[in-house]
Amino acid sequence: MKLKKLNAALGLLSIAALLVHIGYTVVAYLMYYYNPTLKVLTALPFMVLVCLHAVCGMLTVFLQADGTRLDLYPKQNLRTVLQRVSAALMLPLLILHINTFGMLQSAAEAGQWLWFALLMISQPVFYGVALTHVAVSVTRGLITLGLLTSREKQKRIDFVIYLLCGAAFAVSTYVVIKTELAMFLTGGGAP
Repeated sequence: MKLKKLNAALGLLSIAALLVHIGYTVVAYLMYYYNPTLKVLTALPFMVLVCLHAVCGMLTVFLQADGTRLDLYPKQNLRTVLQRVSAALMLPLLILHINTFGMLQSAAEAGQWLWFALLMISQPVFYGVALTHVAVSVTRGLITLGLLTSREKQKRIDFVIYLLCGAAFAVSTYVVIKTELAMFLTGGGAP
């Protein structure tokens, strides 16, 4: 149980770090401002926490056989399936996300518009996967840590979290796509 609690705490800390990173990125894109130090200061803690959370999550699943029979109650386990599938998709999408800006710049300069479009599409896919994982995980982490015991409160908190994640998805997608299109399709390349 200690491993599950550690994993839940790391997951909740990861969510806080993710929100800081999203917030900085949205503000930076709105202002057309790039500060490599601030980017690293908002991204690095998130990446470290996510890596630790991922390792603990895998250890929990593989060593403690936590919920390995998802097929028994598919409707009740939908959140678990979404949680695990989004976690699995996050790593390859994160690698792409880290390199997207440079690849967009290269694709725009070379006139590789199909590749450019695919890269642009990959961004909201990544945001959606990450925020889906957050949305289905917050109250589960609170329950694991003993901070939430009421199903009724869980439903209310879930509703608020779903709204917040939806808003974060919409705002970050709009701001990032709009700004990158303005930067790369006006012939200016990177600022």
